[in-house]
Amino acid sequence: MMRLLRTPLLIINLKNYLEASGNATIDLAVTAESVARDTGVEIALAPPSPFLSELAKAVELPILAQHLDIAGPGSTTGSLVPEIVQTAGIAGSLINHSEHRITRNEIREIIQRLDKLEMNSILCAQDQNEISELSKLLPTMVAIEPPDLIGSGVAISKAKPDLVSDCITAAHGSDSTATVICGAGIISGQDVKAALQLGAQGVLVASGIVKNKDWRKIIEEMVSPMRFFELP
Repeated sequence: MMRLLRTPLLIINLKNYLEASGNATIDLAVTAESVARDTGVEIALAPPSPFLSELAKAVELPILAQHLDIAGPGSTTGSLVPEIVQTAGIAGSLINHSEHRITRNEIREIIQRLDKLEMNSILCAQDQNEISELSKLLPTMVAIEPPDLIGSGVAISKAKPDLVSDCITAAHGSDSTATVICGAGIISGQDVKAALQLGAQGVLVASGIVKNKDWRKIIEEMVSPMRFFELP
């Protein structure tokens, strides 16, 4: 049985960055695990699919897929199948990331299957209208990610604070009990603190950590505001 991710939460999306490929994938994971152990803050990693099983065996952190397909077990060559991924010890998946958008029907099916498998579903959405609609599909978490800020180095929590607040209100206005986290442009501890103060219960970070020259220092900086933050 998989456990639900705790909050406050830092999810590190490794995307397909060469800086965190090969042996460096393990190095980053081990570094993140050390920080999680020292601080008590929940950290999860979403590596490229070739490294899912390897990381699940190498560290005790929750490991997430970056994407899953709706194909089922059996004769579905090349597909990332939820039931197969679960057998590798994977804790859940990102869904509908701005760089890998899928249809509403696909979103619904993936969420339902992950729920049945007792795995975490982290649904990415771009604005409050999308969050209001997609939250009704009852994901575990919703990640706010305006596509224009992804990889920009400009944090959503600072550039669009009203959007964060509106998205949280939209998520909680549905029948959803999904946790809301904040993504796009997060590069510092101050960005994380601002997101938490706006009501987010965690952050989804990619280049702000992966492309940093000192992984331990930047991960420690980002989890620092979470250590004693009291969530509503």
